[in-house]
Amino acid sequence: MSNPSGLPPFDQPPPPPVELSKDRRNGVDQFLLRTSRGASALVSLHGGQVLSWKTDRGEELLFTSSKAIFKPPHPLRGGIPICFPQFGNRGSLEQHGFARNKIWRVDDTPPPMNRNESSDNACVDLLLRPSEDDLKLWPHSFEFRLRVSLSTDGGLTLTSRIRNINCKPFSFSFAYHTYFLVSDISEVRVEGLETLDYLDNLCQKERFTEQGDALTFESEVSRVYLGSTGTVAVFDHERKRTILIQKEGLPDVVVWNPWEKKSKTIVDLGDEEYRQMICVDGAAIEKPITLKPGEEWTGRLELSSVPSS
Repeated sequence: MSNPSGLPPFDQPPPPPVELSKDRRNGVDQFLLRTSRGASALVSLHGGQVLSWKTDRGEELLFTSSKAIFKPPHPLRGGIPICFPQFGNRGSLEQHGFARNKIWRVDDTPPPMNRNESSDNACVDLLLRPSEDDLKLWPHSFEFRLRVSLSTDGGLTLTSRIRNINCKPFSFSFAYHTYFLVSDISEVRVEGLETLDYLDNLCQKERFTEQGDALTFESEVSRVYLGSTGTVAVFDHERKRTILIQKEGLPDVVVWNPWEKKSKTIVDLGDEEYRQMICVDGAAIEKPITLKPGEEWTGRLELSSVPSS
């Protein structure tokens, strides 16, 4: 085979770490982040949503429903939807807020790298500002800056910066509603939540304390764990893989799996797909974030995948 560059194959320059394309399913711009080792992440301007996160062996780590609807403004079931300015249902806003349904744009004036970020990372910076229709439903002006960063070792970091550019304070709740792909939900356990109080959405948000060393799954689970400060780990026994979840500015952890009966009522989720997914979210729900005029809040989610026995 000819080699137009005249360089031997091993001297070929690496592919660009960020590649822009259009999603063939909806025509929306998306960005592929890649590392020299082969890890990747795919980020869409639809919702500022991470659609895919793969290891350097090409293994997908995020779940997307086979029935997911990719046409905006419908929310897309899978990946990492961003829930803002609310999580759940409240008032006139749609469930989980409007940020996940909007078309974001590239941030031309992104914030500088912080001490935890490396210039070697592949990253994309996005920006969301409210439309006139948004302001009619939620009358607060804001700037929402999102950085999605993929480190050389394949770790994925999402950093959200929300600034109040209003003339009065406002409050919001927030979640990175992360759908992890698992081999079988019955073979999964979640550690790092032991002894924490949680609100059980299946029991009118009654408050309980986690008694077990690990959370396992035999039926529907919908909980908000409170005051989580340590690392949360999602162990997938069959795949011999563990996802580690670390966070800043996000005191709560949502754990959700709809199980069989609930799955059959969700139009954009296959009846049996609950077996291959678990949502474990970094969130701020119990105590909403309040920003005075000019103030900014930062919430960071760091995800990594490691082998386990």
